[in-house]
Amino acid sequence: MIASQKDRRIRKGSGKRSKTRSGTKEGRFVKATPANGKVTDLAFVATIRAAAPYQKLRKSNGNVITITDSDLRKKVREKRIGNTLLFVVDASGSMGAQQRMKAVKGATISILNDAYQKRDSVGMIAFRKDSAELVLDITRSVDLAQKKMKELPTGGKTPLAHGLYLGYERLRKALIKDPEILPILIVVTDGKANHSMGGTDPVKEAIQIAHHIAETGVQSLVIDIENGFINLGIAKEIAKALNADYYKLDELKSANIVSAVKAVL
Repeated sequence: MIASQKDRRIRKGSGKRSKTRSGTKEGRFVKATPANGKVTDLAFVATIRAAAPYQKLRKSNGNVITITDSDLRKKVREKRIGNTLLFVVDASGSMGAQQRMKAVKGATISILNDAYQKRDSVGMIAFRKDSAELVLDITRSVDLAQKKMKELPTGGKTPLAHGLYLGYERLRKALIKDPEILPILIVVTDGKANHSMGGTDPVKEAIQIAHHIAETGVQSLVIDIENGFINLGIAKEIAKALNADYYKLDELKSANIVSAVKAVL
């Protein structure tokens, strides 16, 4: 069961997959707007309608209809695009690490199996010991994912800050390569960081990096895996700093992770 504690993020788009305004002639024509400059995708009918009421006031010069620059309308197009999902997973020696990695691996494969039609791409970063590692680069290949994630080592400290940093850097590079992708950072952690990059307080460092990521506008999801009688609530603080959607999982299973991811798409 998923115990959802969603934040105030406003969703964009609708339907099963995200929609984005297209700056090219690709996509479905949804409406017309004033051109305000050079027109490369003219909305012909809308332009005629805009000019029609003023014909009696304009000189025809032998034309059937006289059109001015103020009448010009351009097409606004919309196309559906997939999401680029990057898991940042706690692979440290905290309780249930093997189960956690198994659940995320299953969720990744499940999403990729559905990716052909929905155009989603998935990657995974695992953080453990002294650093984070790109275990699976962003891909739509199920075969590659299964090969790369065949063995997922666990154990050691919890360098959460480096995991967040590496996740953001990978998505930033993906955006440079293709500015139209919709990147989503999915952080699976209990938030109990105990190793920093700069020798400062590990939790404060992670929160600081999370704030930076939020400022860039990257959409995030935090899946809180903290359990036990004493809950520190650090993962929730990370989610708040990220301006992320937040889910507390009662039971860590692949299906629950997939459900949490689908809820934010």
